[in-house]
Parts: sequence; structure tokens; C-alpha cells
Amino acid sequence: GQTNLKSPQDIQVYVVNTNFTLRWNYTGNDTNTTFSAEYQWFGNTETNETEWKELPGCQNVTRMECDFSSAITEYYDTHHVRIRAEGREEVSPWSSIFEIIPYFIAQIGPPGIELQSTNGAIKIKVSPPEANQVRKMWISYLDFKYNLVIWENSSNAEFRSQSIFPTDIIDDLAPDTTYCLKVQATLPLDLKEGLFSPIRCVKTTRKAVNDLFCATNVSVLALNMKFHLHWNNRYKQHVSYNVQYLIGYLKKLPDDYSVKWLNVPGCENITDTQCSFSSIITTVSGFYYLRVQAMSEYNTSCLSNEVKVDPLRTNEIGPPGVKVDISDVLLHIQISPPGGSESEVMRDHYDLSYRVLYWKNSSNNEEEIKMKEIKQTIGTVSDLTPSTLYCVKVQAFSEFYNKSSRYSEEKCIRTPGDEIFPLVILATFVIALITVLLVATLLVFALYQAYAKMKYVFFPSCQPPLNIEGFGGQLFSSPYMSTTEEPIANFSIIETVITEEVNQIDFKDYKHSKQSSRDSGNYSNDDDTSGSKVSEEMLEKEIV
Repeated sequence: GQTNLKSPQDIQVYVVNTNFTLRWNYTGNDTNTTFSAEYQWFGNTETNETEWKELPGCQNVTRMECDFSSAITEYYDTHHVRIRAEGREEVSPWSSIFEIIPYFIAQIGPPGIELQSTNGAIKIKVSPPEANQVRKMWISYLDFKYNLVIWENSSNAEFRSQSIFPTDIIDDLAPDTTYCLKVQATLPLDLKEGLFSPIRCVKTTRKAVNDLFCATNVSVLALNMKFHLHWNNRYKQHVSYNVQYLIGYLKKLPDDYSVKWLNVPGCENITDTQCSFSSIITTVSGFYYLRVQAMSEYNTSCLSNEVKVDPLRTNEIGPPGVKVDISDVLLHIQISPPGGSESEVMRDHYDLSYRVLYWKNSSNNEEEIKMKEIKQTIGTVSDLTPSTLYCVKVQAFSEFYNKSSRYSEEKCIRTPGDEIFPLVILATFVIALITVLLVATLLVFALYQAYAKMKYVFFPSCQPPLNIEGFGGQLFSSPYMSTTEEPIANFSIIETVITEEVNQIDFKDYKHSKQSSRDSGNYSNDDDTSGSKVSEEMLEKEIV
């Protein structure tokens, strides 16, 4: 087991796109030494095999580097690499293990570029890294961003950097001047910066002179999601304009987007130097590019510079609407979001807050202006002074977009005086008292009526006379007492009990006294009434 060969040291793996290179150092003085490497792959979850295998492209190499790109196909799995020196009859111990996850150590390769000098500018087309490769480390080429570095090919050159699209125009260049440039691809989400492309140089041409009628100073004015494009016209003759737009994501594609520009509806063949393009803003998550095509009376055309529109960032917030009202001792403030109630974009995407300023509008200019910030569209102010004119104005703002509106128009309202509040309290008390009395009266009346009905039914005030028998038959019968008939020749014995009853409501007071005489069968009544007289006459007739 003894050997005189030393193990390789300082093992490194370099990855550019899908190209893998293994490098190392060797300090031995042995001649005719070669090197061989092995690797382990820890991504086979089915068999869980992690045995060491020969590393293709790195067997019996004489240099201190080798290319093993063909061996690695899984770029997100863990791999181990080791290497040893080999002589004629002996081998060195294995080196220390070097662990790699390819995607995390990989570098972005240089992009391809094509240049064309046209009308005083440079048209550039960038091809993404790995454009012509079957195996790719970077799956989505749409995630790439490109940085351009350009400078004049002179001894005192100044470097200028800017972001570009896969197909772009580089303008603001001096005519008849040679410019050199290079391009770098980046992946911002992964914090990766790639290698620059080889330097390319091109000479610019002179710009055509037919641009006098081109639209200049193209700008966008947007308020509450209402977008207008404005430009200037330097040409004194007749000129018509077409406003054109391009959906932003098309510039991210490597294809040529020059044929994908569309005319804005309502902005075709116009002579005004402004036009509304709100109709094309169908989403606020993307962005748009606009330009103006000018057409002269000689059927020649010229395109203006492009302007980029990011709807939520380009748009400005307008002032909100405000209404004020007084209730008791509170000042109520009702806010209408900018753009009106129909502007859902303003409400849903800006997450608006409101800055409310209020103050006493008096002759004293030193009155303090107070401020409060609210998220709701309804606010209140307390601790008001009676008989005082208060004024309010409101500003809408969005913290996320760092935008704020102008303040709304001032709205003023006067608080009631001190003498009004006691009167309001007194009036409220009187009304409540009258209401309670009316309800109580109605309740007492209803109870009285119920009581009277029950008394009339169950305890009547006028009762019929007690049993009266004879006189050719029973004239009356009482349900309260039973009667017996004792037939006596030519006589009827009448036994009556006259009750004394006093009823102060239905009848006058009467006093009845009773005298019974069983010998004569007659009765007398001290207080004669018409009813008793009739009874006596009927009795006499019966006796006869």
C-alpha cells in the first residue's frame, strides 16, 4: 500500500451554461503521471445508488483540467467529484471530495449580438445564451435582462451603460462615428450576472433630413387613469398623424417586433397634436410603448421617439371630492375617491389614504391648521367650538407608489350656537313626556273598558225578582232557589223576599221593607210603586 505519488490539490469546478470544467493543482515531480476522476450523483431516488463512477472526459488526462459536460444532466441535484494521480504501477490516494450543485455555481454565458447602422442610430439584436443548444441550463429566456456598454472608439472614450431589449434601437449618437459595444445577460431574480459578449464595433450614418415634420417632445399626461398623448409640430405645412402602440412584453421576445405596432383607435389621420389612448389600457400590470407617425402632404412619413407607459406609475392621482356636515358636536367628512365612484382602478390598486386638513376660518390668521390621516372615506372631527366656521380640504396619497394628489377645494360649515343645544334638549324632553302621557292614557282607557265589560257579564247590576208563584201559573223562575207548590183551595200563598240593593250607576236609591202575614196571605210595602199596585189589584181579583 505504500506509494510515492501525491494527491491532486485545489480542486475546482467551473460551469458556464452547460459546460463543465474540472481543474486542479499537482505538486509532484513524477514524470509520465496521468489523472483520473470519479463522481457520485445523489439524485437517483428510486435506487438510492450513490456508488462512485468514472467521470467521462476525465480519465488518464495529462493536463490539470478536463471537460466533463457530457456526464452531468441533472443541474439541480448534488454531485461529488474526486481525482487521483496515476503512475505506471502505482496510484495516489484520492483527493478531497468537491461537492457541487450545478445550477448554483453556473455562470451565464455571453449572448450573441448583431448590429446594423441605420439613419444615424444603431439597431441591435441580441440572442440569448444557449440559443442554439439542445441542453439548456437556463430554462426561460424571457427572464433574461440585457445590459449594454457602448463607447466611442477613441482614446478618450466615455463608457455609457443602459438596459436594452433583445431587439432595440440605440440613438442619440454622433453621425459618422465609430462606436464599440458589448452586451451582458443577467437574471435579476437569481442575482446572476453573465459574461459579456465579444466587443463589436460599427460606424454610424447621418440622419435623414426629412424629419422636419416629425412629431417632437412626445409626452404622456395621465390623470385618474385617463391617458393623453401630446406632441409638438415644427412643420408649417399640412401634416397628419397616426398614434401607434406596442404591448410591452413583445419587446422581451427575441423576434422582430417592428411589424407588431398597432394604431390607437380614434387617433388615426388626425391633425391635432394630442389624442386620448385610454381605450388601449386594458391591464395595469403590464406596460405599453407609444409613438407618433407623421405623414406629410408628399406621402412621406416619419416616426417619433417612443415613450414608455407603465399605467400605475405614469398616472397621477387627482384631488378627491369632499362633503361636510354637522351632527350634534361632530364634524362629519365624507370623501369621494379620485376619479369618481366608477374608477375601480383608483380604489383597488393604489390603496389610497387621505390627509385631512381642518381649521377655524376666522379673522385671526394665527389659527392652527390641524391634520389627521385616515384610510376610510368617512371621518369625524370632535371638540368643536360653537358658532364657528370650520373649513376642510383633503389630499389623497399612495405610500407604495409615492404619489399624492392636489388638495381638494375647501369646504366650510358653521357649527350651531350654545343656545340651540338646550332648546333641542328641552324640546326632546317635552316631546318624550307628551308621548308617554298619551300612551298611558290610552292604556288606562283600554283597561277600564275591559273591566266594565267583565263586570257587566259576570256581575250584572240589575237582578230579576225572586220566585213569584201562582196567579194562574209561574210567571218568573229563579235559577238560584227552588220553589214548591202547595195547592190550597182558592188560595195561593206568596212568599217573597224583597232585597235591598243600592246601585249608584243605573238606578236611584230605593228602600224596601217587608212585612209578612201568613194569616191573610197579603204583604204591604211602605214605599208604594206602580209595580206593587198592579200586584195588589191582581191579588184581589184572584181571591175573589
